[in-house]
Amino acid sequence: MPGPKTVEELPQQSALEHYTALRSMIIRSLSVFGVLFLVTLVFVHQLIPSLIVDDRLVMLGPMDVLGIYFIVAFSIALGLSVPYLAFEIWRFVRPGLTERESKVTLTYIPAVFLCFIIGITFGYMVIFPLAYQFLLGIGNIHFDMMITAREYFHFLLMSTLPIGFIFELPLVIMFLTTLGVLTPEILKKSRRYAYFMLIVISVVITPPDFVSDILLIVPLVALYEIGVVLSKRAHNKREEKELADSA
Repeated sequence: MPGPKTVEELPQQSALEHYTALRSMIIRSLSVFGVLFLVTLVFVHQLIPSLIVDDRLVMLGPMDVLGIYFIVAFSIALGLSVPYLAFEIWRFVRPGLTERESKVTLTYIPAVFLCFIIGITFGYMVIFPLAYQFLLGIGNIHFDMMITAREYFHFLLMSTLPIGFIFELPLVIMFLTTLGVLTPEILKKSRRYAYFMLIVISVVITPPDFVSDILLIVPLVALYEIGVVLSKRAHNKREEKELADSA
């Protein structure tokens, strides 16, 4: 029985083949996203009431309704598309992977979707309500607050959707370690720089208030440390596999 392919034995693709594969991947991904967006848009009016926790929201015009429906449907469709998008990325990079790397990469897809859902849930259940109530409390001290529905849903989506992608961090670290791109030693030496980058990311992707930043920085640091632990395990398994193959 022939052994697994090495990098040297993998078929090489021309630039035209890469372009064609990339084009096909983009078309399929956009098609799936488009279908999910249209389906979500049909039922979005039934979903919106469950997302509203403040009965004081106001509309400034009829076009606001359409804008809110579109942005909510877009966000939900994007979240539902994550597993398929991950699968398409795997199909695109598969020709450049060994047989073992291809199988390992494919097994990450369910975990990608799970981490995304956990991140969104954390944002919706923790970051959004705490930051929203804190800012309302500050505003009510000196002002009569009038919150538009557009501002509300923008704040809600900024507190949830980006965090879903951020929660993929441990998987990304573990995946790169499995492929030999990262090692636990590199992660430990880069810890200070990684913390700084996580702080910057937290400030950029969250709503412009320090409460959201603090609420996200702590779990981000925890996610990085979880990634370091997973990296150690993946690195040990990789070394064991290499020793077994060389024996």
